[in-house]
Amino acid sequence: MKHIVTVQDAVTAFADFMEPTAAELDAIELEMPAILADVDLLDAQIITLDRTPSELDARRIRRARRRVLAERLALTNRTADAMVPGGAA
Repeated sequence: MKHIVTVQDAVTAFADFMEPTAAELDAIELEMPAILADVDLLDAQIITLDRTPSELDARRIRRARRRVLAERLALTNRTADAMVPGGAA
């Protein structure tokens, strides 16, 4: 039995345009604190999936939610400052 491989996959599998650009990597780096805060919130929520949340679990989730909101606010402020040409009036 022969395995059939598409030519498109073989040609584009190692194409240069498949790699992230420097600007995309910078954007990911800028968003990384917010991404990590989201991961911490998901971890706290996953822990409580198979049991009734205790008071400690509830505090952990509340703390993670506050961190997510704080990181998203900080990200919004950082990106808004970067987009304003010439600074604030």
